[in-house]
Amino acid sequence: MSTPASEYEPQPAARPGTVWEVFLVFLRLGLTSFGGPVAHIAYFREAFVVRRRWLTEKAYADLMALCQFLPGPASSQAGMALGLQRAGVGGLFAAWFAFTMPSVVLLVAFAYGVANAGDLTDAGWINGLKAAAVAVVAHAVLGMARSLTPDPPRATIAVGSMVVVLLVPSPFILVGAIALSGLIGLIALRAPDEPLNSKDAFPLRIPKAVSITCLSAFFVLLIGLPAAAAATGNSVLTLFDTFYRAGALVFGGGHVVLPLLEAETVGAGLIDSSTFLAGYGAAQAVPGPLFTFSGFLGASAAGDPTGLLGAVIAVLAIFLPGGLLVVGTVTFWEQLRSNRIARKALLGFNAGVVGVLGAALYSPVFTAGIMDTANPALAVCFAVAAFVALNSWKVPAWAVVIVAGLLGWVVL
Repeated sequence: MSTPASEYEPQPAARPGTVWEVFLVFLRLGLTSFGGPVAHIAYFREAFVVRRRWLTEKAYADLMALCQFLPGPASSQAGMALGLQRAGVGGLFAAWFAFTMPSVVLLVAFAYGVANAGDLTDAGWINGLKAAAVAVVAHAVLGMARSLTPDPPRATIAVGSMVVVLLVPSPFILVGAIALSGLIGLIALRAPDEPLNSKDAFPLRIPKAVSITCLSAFFVLLIGLPAAAAATGNSVLTLFDTFYRAGALVFGGGHVVLPLLEAETVGAGLIDSSTFLAGYGAAQAVPGPLFTFSGFLGASAAGDPTGLLGAVIAVLAIFLPGGLLVVGTVTFWEQLRSNRIARKALLGFNAGVVGVLGAALYSPVFTAGIMDTANPALAVCFAVAAFVALNSWKVPAWAVVIVAGLLGWVVL
């Protein structure tokens, strides 16, 4: 049986840690977190709620609800917030760098032609990793459902959210389903009379002035960069503005950013369509956030800057708005979630997150990880075995992913 949710309470290890500790944990995740942004929610839960107990299930779900509402890469923003909470600003940078850089390095190498991987769609090791992602997400859905939807009203909200997301496939529906869940929670659910349990807190020591400054910087750059690039014609500013707007204006993260990136790069003549599609194919085969695709695009861009400098500019620009929003909002979020009325909405939000994750378990995780493989029956066997390893044998997710990739390389 799964570990009861009550055992996911933070232990003494949940006190502030070190930047190096944060870096090592997120580096492991950056090397093994295959499956896309929804799967990352499951990997993070396994690493920080179940195994290390840095925060409770409720605190984690509240954080994910916030990150789903912010524009930018939700999983990366959650990682930044966790690093910030654990080891301050240094922890934020360590979490982002360690989680992001492995896939950036691989994609930039691919752009240079060093990684001549060809068509990775039917590679056996890729199919093994996709099957493992099915198990990781299923394990997370089960654990979060037990903790966050323990009664009929919240279970019903979760199912309704899942149905909406599955039947109306749109990036905006995902955010809308969670928002509607919160509204239903505000109207129909009852919040506990007692104050928020101290175990469920997400304490941060950030002055409000710093948060306000980061929020102001987010909007100043969003408005000022296009004007500055147009006025000066500077190619560095133009490239930075292109990727900053992509990170600042896209809700839902992951694949949602692709149409905007295609319009801003292919449409602007920075790269050709075939190069864009080749890089996108490679991005599906690497761990970590899909926003690291920006590294490939920056390295492949025509003109100047390009190459390594272009990759650095693109990656920094696309992740910067998400980091500014995390520092700017998470302090106020912690205060808001202590309010009794707001907590009613959060009960709904959390149930909605469970429903969204359940929908994603089917599409794209199951459809891509099982149905799109050459041998779906064998892929199901892989996924079930991986689930048993996670759920019954308590094998770490990273180990399950590595073994699944190796076995997939041999037999899939």
